[in-house]
Amino acid sequence: MASLSRRTRFRYSLGSFVTGGFGTVPGLLLLPYLTDTMAVPAAAAGVIVFVPKAWDVVFNPVAGRLSDADLARTGSRRRFLLRGGIGVAILFAALFAHPGFGTPVWDAAYVVAMFFLCATAYAFFQVPFNALPAELTDSAEERTKLTSVRIGVLAVAVLVSGGGAPAITDLLPGVAGYRVMGLVMAVIILAATLGVYFGLKGAPVGSLRPNTVRLKELARTIAQWRSFRWLLGVYFIQALGIGTVLAAIPYFAQHVLGDPSYRTYLFVGFVGPALVTMPVWPRLGARWGKLAGFRIATTSFFVGLVAMYFADKLPFAATLVFVALAGVGYAGISVFPLAILPDLISAEEERTGETRAGVTAGVWTASETLGLALGPGLLGIVLQAGSYVSSTGSTAVPQPPSAITAIVIGASVLPAVLIALGIPLLRRSVLEKQP
Repeated sequence: MASLSRRTRFRYSLGSFVTGGFGTVPGLLLLPYLTDTMAVPAAAAGVIVFVPKAWDVVFNPVAGRLSDADLARTGSRRRFLLRGGIGVAILFAALFAHPGFGTPVWDAAYVVAMFFLCATAYAFFQVPFNALPAELTDSAEERTKLTSVRIGVLAVAVLVSGGGAPAITDLLPGVAGYRVMGLVMAVIILAATLGVYFGLKGAPVGSLRPNTVRLKELARTIAQWRSFRWLLGVYFIQALGIGTVLAAIPYFAQHVLGDPSYRTYLFVGFVGPALVTMPVWPRLGARWGKLAGFRIATTSFFVGLVAMYFADKLPFAATLVFVALAGVGYAGISVFPLAILPDLISAEEERTGETRAGVTAGVWTASETLGLALGPGLLGIVLQAGSYVSSTGSTAVPQPPSAITAIVIGASVLPAVLIALGIPLLRRSVLEKQP
C-alpha cells in the first residue's frame, strides 16, 4: 500500500485534542470541582469520578463491535467519530456548568448524570479512533509514523488542556471559572472532531475482514492472545498511577506548596518535557529495543514521583526538575504501548482472518479508562482517610496535618508504586511478535 501523506497523518492526529482533553481535564479538575465547590466529601467525590468511567469498561467493547459493524456496512468509521465527538463537546460543557441546586447531593447527582453521558459519547469517538491506524495502512512502518505523529499531537493537546484548563479556572473565582473552562474545552473538542471527520474523507482504508460475531469468541481470542494481555496489564496499572498523580496535582499545589496557581506550573513542568522528548523515545527503542526503552521510561517516572515526596523541603525550582524527570518517563510509557498495539492487532487479524481492530481498541480503551478513573477514586479514598475537609467557594479551607500527609502520599508515593508495578509485567512475550 502507498505511503500515507503527511496531511493524512496530521488530520488523523487532530483527534488527540478530543482524547487529550477528555482524558486530562476531568482527571485533573473534577475531584477538586466536587470537593471544593460543591462540598462533596472526598471519598464520595472519588466514587463519582470513577463510576461513570467504570461504565465504559463494559460499554467500550460494545462500542467497538458497533464500530466494526458500521465499518463493514459503510466502509468507514468516520460517522461514529463525528457523532461521538459532537456528543463529548456538548456534554463536557454541561458537566462543568454547575447548576447549583443548593445541596451537595443534587449537585453531585447532576455531575454523575452528565459525566455518565459524556463518557458514553466518548466511547463512540475513542474506540474507532484507536482502531483506525490498523486500517488506514497495512504497513507496520506507516503505522509507526502515524502513531508517532498522533503521540506528538497528543502531547500538545495534553499540554494545552492540562495547562490551560486550570489557568482558566484561576482567572475567575469559584464556579464561574469552571463554567468558562468547560465551554472553552468544548469548542476545542468540537473543532478537533470536525478536523478528523472532514480531514479523513477519502483517506485510504486497508483490507476489510469479516466482523467478529460473538463476544464469547472475542473473550476466547484474548485469553489466547498472550502478548496483548501482557501489554494491556502494563498499560492498565500505569494508567492507574497516572490518574492518581493527575488528580493529586491541584491539592498538592494548594496545600503542600501553598499556592493553587502552582498547579499550572506543575502540569506544564510535567507535560512540557514529555512533549520535547516524545520523538526521542522511538529512536531509543529502535536502538536499544522497545522493552529496554519501556523499562527506562518507567524508572524515570518512578524516580521523579518519589522525589516529589520531599517537595515541601526543596526549593520550588528543584521540585520542577523532578516533575520534569517524571514527565520524561511519562512520554516513554505513552509512546511504547501505542507503538506496539497496531502491530499486535494486525498479527491477530492475519491469524484469524477477521476484524479485531474495533473490538480490541474497545478493550484497550476500557483498560485505559478504568485505570484513569480508578486513580482519582483511589485518591479520594486516601484524602478521606486523611480527614480532608471539603468546602464550597474558592477560598482554601485549612486542612489538618493528616490531610496534608494524605495529599503528599497521593501525589508521590502511591502513584510511584503503581508505576513501578508495571516493570515485572514488561516481559519479552509482549514483543515476541514484533519485527
